Amino acid sequence: MEETESGTLVTNLAKDLGLGAGELAARGARVVTKDKEARLQLDLQTGDLTVNEKLDREGMCGPADPCVMHFQVLLKKPLGVFRAELLVRDINDHSPEFPEREMTLKIPETSLPGTVFPLKKAQDLDVGNNNIQNYNISPNSHFHVSIHNSRDGRKYPELVLDKELDREVQAELRLTLTALDGGSPPRSGTAQVHILVLDVNDNAPEFAQRLYQVQVPENSPVGSLVIKVSARDLDTGTNGEISYSLSYSSQEISTTFEVNSLSGEVRLIKALDFETISSYELDIDASDGGGLSGKCAVSIEVVDVNDNSPELTISSLTSPIPENSPETEVALFHIGDRDSGNNGRMTCSIQDDLPFLLKPTEENFYTLVTNGALDRETTAEYNITITVTDMGTPSLKTEHNITVQVSDVNDNAPAFTQTAYTLFVRENNSPALHIGSVSASDRDAGANAQVAYSLLPPRDPSLPLASLVSINADNGQLFALRALDYEALQAFEFGVGATDRGSPALSSQALVRVQVLDANDNAPFVLYPLQNGSAPCTELVPRAAEPGYVVSKVVAVDGDSGQNAWLSYQLLKATEPGLFGVWAHNGEVRTARPLGERDAARHRLLVLVKDNGEPPLSASVTLHVLLVDGFSQPFLPLPEAAADAARADPLTVYLVVALASVSSLFLFSVLAFVAVRLCRRRRAGLAGGCSVPEARFPGHLVDVSGTGTLSQSYQYEVCLTEDSGNNEFKFLKPIFPNLLGQDIGRKSEGNPTFPNGFGI
Repeated sequence: MEETESGTLVTNLAKDLGLGAGELAARGARVVTKDKEARLQLDLQTGDLTVNEKLDREGMCGPADPCVMHFQVLLKKPLGVFRAELLVRDINDHSPEFPEREMTLKIPETSLPGTVFPLKKAQDLDVGNNNIQNYNISPNSHFHVSIHNSRDGRKYPELVLDKELDREVQAELRLTLTALDGGSPPRSGTAQVHILVLDVNDNAPEFAQRLYQVQVPENSPVGSLVIKVSARDLDTGTNGEISYSLSYSSQEISTTFEVNSLSGEVRLIKALDFETISSYELDIDASDGGGLSGKCAVSIEVVDVNDNSPELTISSLTSPIPENSPETEVALFHIGDRDSGNNGRMTCSIQDDLPFLLKPTEENFYTLVTNGALDRETTAEYNITITVTDMGTPSLKTEHNITVQVSDVNDNAPAFTQTAYTLFVRENNSPALHIGSVSASDRDAGANAQVAYSLLPPRDPSLPLASLVSINADNGQLFALRALDYEALQAFEFGVGATDRGSPALSSQALVRVQVLDANDNAPFVLYPLQNGSAPCTELVPRAAEPGYVVSKVVAVDGDSGQNAWLSYQLLKATEPGLFGVWAHNGEVRTARPLGERDAARHRLLVLVKDNGEPPLSASVTLHVLLVDGFSQPFLPLPEAAADAARADPLTVYLVVALASVSSLFLFSVLAFVAVRLCRRRRAGLAGGCSVPEARFPGHLVDVSGTGTLSQSYQYEVCLTEDSGNNEFKFLKPIFPNLLGQDIGRKSEGNPTFPNGFGI
């Protein structure tokens, strides 16, 4: 309805056009009207079409009924044009209005009952039932109003004489004429009718023609003479003076034409438009001074000129189109021209260098089809200009550009960005960790370019690839399915495939190498001395050892690699702090100062082995050190030898030295044993046995474990003479090697003296 408030919903275009939510916005929909007035507004998000301003039907269409506003909905991607019509319905918002507030009629007193006198018609801008439907006049004894229906359906009032007039009795009458429309409620307008009773005037004006016909070009300038009408009156004086006026004129006619009251010339006061109104019907009255009048009709035909360019409306557009499809319909469109005759006849064409053809159909519809198969690799997109030209003089033309894309067939396999990928992942990772991505691209378009990734069977059948990694089929992201262990699996390789979704599908492969990075998850492990819960490891150190004397060497390994396997050694706890030290880098345990008599014979050292990881891990080992007084000086390492031994870091050097020491001690023990036997035999022959001073150094057993500097375990029986200032060995012999049995060794350790322990 007209006068609807701004913002009122007209319809939902998304539903009408069968489009989904948000598709209007995605395709850039907009509403276009021919007069370029923004009377409608489209909400691209909801698809609601609302009124942007109050619609005035009379301002839009004037007297035309029905009032239809044509508009188009333009869409992009692909291009689509939808024609629509908005019917604006009239409401009764205008009252009838007479062109003059007072009409004067001069009626001769000799007029007979039944004589009809035309009255000026009231104007109502509304149409249909809301237009004027009835006239009535105030009650009187001489006149009533009748309604005359014209050829165009309008109603004209006529005053009908019911009773003869007598000027001598009543010279004039004043009546009220009321015009009523058919609205609900009805509106009305009034005008005063002033009737002057005249003396006899027996000749009314007569036109030379009852009907005048004329043709006027629509581009005639304002003020141009349309036609001149002429009437004559046989009376003389004021009864013969004729004046011309428009009768029963609508608002459109009264605003377009004017009549000179004296000359009868009809001139334009507004420009004509053939496309809006192609013809006019004018009624012209000629009235003399005596109140008589005559009437004629003027039929004005507006002649069309070529002032409208052709119009082109796309009905359907197909884009993209397959590259190997000949004779494919691309677009269907309609052409039209608001002009008539040759001005409305049109020709349609496109560029000559394009593989497309135009085929005319019915009622100015054309189809655009391909002229043979297209090649996307040569041209992936065509810009087609459709030119529509009319046959007017001068001719006018309209150009419309459309873009047609060519779709691809699956003729390109996916290509990886690299033939081989190297990925790094730190061990002990969390399951489902994203460790990297592979990427492949396809030169094709659409589904032919959609790549799906997959894992290929590994070359090594023993590799449990399905439990190690997985791949996202859509984006090529690789995930570790479980925690990896560097010590168990440092690297592995597998293939990935990229397959497009074409038909038939094409694929390619790439190699992926996963390098597991070490994490500090293994604590150092001590190889030497052994910590197996057996007899404690004891190292022998002579009291005469100089500072820097190598007591032992802690040997440890770390299952990690790199800096996680760099080990450092530290002395955590000692029986006598400051007596021993540990070299941080090689684990050698050395004496830190000269040994004294007051130093305890047995020492317990706790050595910490720590790696360089983050966070660092560590292990500890306990060393037992026994200080021995009885080693001769020649068997003690010189400071220079100790320094050389410190520089000889490899373990093989210590093994060679240990073997040499064991061999030397064994040879010395054999010689000492022979000497003691000879000594005892000689003394037994003289006076008695060998006495051992128990106060100075009682006999005991010294246990030299194989975990020290010797390669095997031996038990030695030591006897030192009372007057030996250098603490030299009186005799030294091996009792039992440990290889012969631990029981014999333990029995020997229980003897307080040599004579009681062995009967030698």
